Amino acid sequence: MSRALPQVRRRRGWRAAAIAAAALLAACVALVAVLNRWAEAPLPADDGPPPTAAAPQAVARGEYLARAGNCMACHTDVGGVPFAGGRGIETPFGTVYSTNLTPDAATGLGDWSAAAFWRALHHGRSRDGRLLYPAFPYPSYTHVTREDSDAIYAYLRSLPPVRQPARPHALEFPYGTQAALAVWRALFFRPGGLEPEPGRPAEWNRGRYLVQGLGHCAACHSPRNALGATQDAGALRGGLIPVQNWYAPALDTVHEAGVADWPAEEVVALLRDGATPRATVTGPMAEVVFRSTQYLDGADLRAMAAYLQALPGTSAAAAGRAPRPEPPRASMERGAAVYTQHCAQCHGDGGDGRPGAFPALAGNRAVLLDTPVNLVRTILQGGYAPVTPGNPRPHGMPPFTQVLGDEDVAAVATFVRNAWGNQAPGVATIDVYRARERRGR
Repeated sequence: MSRALPQVRRRRGWRAAAIAAAALLAACVALVAVLNRWAEAPLPADDGPPPTAAAPQAVARGEYLARAGNCMACHTDVGGVPFAGGRGIETPFGTVYSTNLTPDAATGLGDWSAAAFWRALHHGRSRDGRLLYPAFPYPSYTHVTREDSDAIYAYLRSLPPVRQPARPHALEFPYGTQAALAVWRALFFRPGGLEPEPGRPAEWNRGRYLVQGLGHCAACHSPRNALGATQDAGALRGGLIPVQNWYAPALDTVHEAGVADWPAEEVVALLRDGATPRATVTGPMAEVVFRSTQYLDGADLRAMAAYLQALPGTSAAAAGRAPRPEPPRASMERGAAVYTQHCAQCHGDGGDGRPGAFPALAGNRAVLLDTPVNLVRTILQGGYAPVTPGNPRPHGMPPFTQVLGDEDVAAVATFVRNAWGNQAPGVATIDVYRARERRGR
């Protein structure tokens, strides 16, 4: 009798613990479900496309906004029809394929209503109720207004319909499940707009809307956690672009890509032309200028400049770096020899470049970033500015991936980061290997 009593008590304890665990699990499931429907209204009963075509003014406005959002870049496969989808977007969890945005009834947006399209942008939910993967940057597009969403929808409906079925995503388990996506959204996504800040000028508020909303700049210029969610997206403090492994430099820091100390007209010129006397865009940002920002009007470019210049960040004095140890002499000598043979003809013996043609390397912020990944990838893959009306014949840099081995690339990168008064950590051969393999640290 005395032995049986503790066993009964233990069984009762286990039963109570199991009941408590089940209750906690049910509560978590209910919370995830509630958070995934947060502030989301159901689609109207008569959900469907409009019976008549939109006004030409709405279509033109939507085309402009689609350019601002750079929609075509992801929703067009290489060699494919614009907006017909099918482009693979690599993520650390597998590949997500973009969808068909043309008005084809069977495979595109032909049967979608403006309300369903708005729900996809604002809530990240498809017309059929499925949750959308955040490779489609709805954490930023949730800030897009309903008016602008309707205009983009009108433009997409004006396109020729293209029959192109969606390709199934190729995501690792469990990331390809709706349950995992629901948990991710419950943790990291809340829908909501950007209310104008009354203490700020209208131009600043417009710039914030374009940068944080349609432009989805935080998708690249913010760090991400282990589950791929952006961290402190509003600060734009820089981050490694997943899988691509280009570093999108911080926009709030003057020693990376901050523009607080630039004349406003130069910020506008960089977004419009892709080049100014002090900077040239290459890598992923070149595509942004080529496909998107060069088409924005002057007022919107000035608004973006005003917002970017007002970002709270590191001052010029605080951004100064502490003295760095000098790199090994042998590495500098080897790098100097490689530079003389392959680089000096364009960038100059003193790293001063050639104005209007080849950028200076002495004092160049892109060269001096704490992470050398962009410099290494430029040496390997070349550097190409976008073609724009303001820079119709940009000079390009050839790739050296077939010319230089890892040791030479590391040496010349170390040299340019520490010559002519530059001072930055040296580059190791493992950094070059990672860049060749597109691997982050």
